[in-house]
Amino acid sequence: MTPGKLLIGATPLGRPDDASTRLVEALSTADIVAAEDTRRVRALAQSLGVQPSGRILSFFDQNEAGRVPGLVAEIEAGATVLVVSDAGMPLINDPGYRLVAACAEADLPITCLPGPSAVTTALAVSGLASDRFCFEGFAPRKHAARLSWLHTLAAEPRTVVFFESPRRLAETLRDAVEVLGPQRRAVVCRELTKTHEEIRRGSLAALAEWALDGVLGEITVVLAGGTPTVELSALVAEVEELVADGIRVKDACAEVIAANPGAPSRRELYDAVLRARD
Repeated sequence: MTPGKLLIGATPLGRPDDASTRLVEALSTADIVAAEDTRRVRALAQSLGVQPSGRILSFFDQNEAGRVPGLVAEIEAGATVLVVSDAGMPLINDPGYRLVAACAEADLPITCLPGPSAVTTALAVSGLASDRFCFEGFAPRKHAARLSWLHTLAAEPRTVVFFESPRRLAETLRDAVEVLGPQRRAVVCRELTKTHEEIRRGSLAALAEWALDGVLGEITVVLAGGTPTVELSALVAEVEELVADGIRVKDACAEVIAANPGAPSRRELYDAVLRARD
């Protein structure tokens, strides 16, 4: 028996006309549409002029694990299953990972229908460095956990993208000012691609003050990377350990600098090693 396939379909963040032609086709032809919210996918299909021919099945965080075996069996039997989330790319802080992992384990065909994602959309319009970034999902809800999480970002050199509830945004930005400093650059993206889209750029202090008045809508935050700080004396000690193993001082300095983002220049470290030997 020829197996079917799993399709991972990115859906519009707000504007239906952002849907790809491949998604439109998949919505009309898939045997099963596994949707985070069946009402929303029906509304999307209607706005696109599509009449789904297959079953529409709920597929959200709380029932994903229980749905996976049946969906895998359907694909093994020849069905085409389309997975969609409420908006954006499935699996990116949305359901779908367990099903994809199970299909990969069963060596079943998996195809992605690429398209919108709030993560990359926010990064693209942020004006912050986009050559290296990381995605952190939703910020922790509880104050202590959020402070701990922010401390891990203090020296993160990459641009950071995360989601936040509009109800907690002001508190999160206030905590970020406390941990990361008032001048750290950030961007708050609200209602991306929708009628009331808003992009607010500024320092954490300025954004925290702005958010005090209350914010509505879907929120994506982009945070500028930090500058790691490294004690020069610790780097000198690392160089001396490498030299003791037979590596030349200049080569050891180059290796240590490469392994420590935010470290001083190779020349500065080399001079510090020589001074320490005097």
